[in-house]
Amino acid sequence: MKKIVVFASGSGTNAENIIRHFKGGSVGTVVSVFTNNAKAKVIDRAKNHAVPVEIFTKSELYEDVLVQKIKAIQPDLIVLAGFLLKFPDALIAAYPDKIINVHPALLPKYGGKGMYGMHVHRAVVENKEKESGITIHYVNENYDEGAIIFQKQVTVLTTDTPEVVAEKIHELEQKYFPGVVEDLLTAKS
Repeated sequence: MKKIVVFASGSGTNAENIIRHFKGGSVGTVVSVFTNNAKAKVIDRAKNHAVPVEIFTKSELYEDVLVQKIKAIQPDLIVLAGFLLKFPDALIAAYPDKIINVHPALLPKYGGKGMYGMHVHRAVVENKEKESGITIHYVNENYDEGAIIFQKQVTVLTTDTPEVVAEKIHELEQKYFPGVVEDLLTAKS
C-alpha cells in the first residue's frame, strides 16, 4: 500500500476528496495531513476520516524537524492540495519527482508567487481569457515551474465572474486530481 502525505492550508476540500478516493482501496492511502494553519478546515476534514494531522509553523517548515517527520513516514507521494507556502528545498531534494501540486490555472499562465485562489481567477477574468483550467505539476524550487503532469481546460464565458471561474476550476480539481494521484502511484509500482 502506497503512502500519501497531503499538505493543505485552507478548507481542505481537495484533501478530503483524495482521502475519500483512496479509502478502502488497494493502491494507496493518505497517512497524514500537514497544515501550517491551526484554524484550517482541513483539520476537521482529516479527523473525520481518522487521518492524523500535523500542525506546524512557517518557521518549522524550513527546519530539519519537519523534514525528519516526513522522512519517518517515508511517503511514496507528497500532495500539495491548497498549500500556500513555498515548499522547502530540503524536502524537494529528499523527494525528487514525488511532490505534486494542483494549480488553478493553465500554467505557465497565472503562476508564480502570489498567484493562488481568487487572485488567479480575477486575473483570468480581467484579462478576458477564453479558457482556464487546472495544472497538476511536480514541485521544484520555483513556484509553479515544475514539470507539468496533467492539464484540463474549461471555457470562460465573457459573463463569468471570478467566483464562477473558481467554481468551474473546483469542479475540475474534484473530478481529476485524485485520479492523477492514483495514476502516479500505480506508475511508480
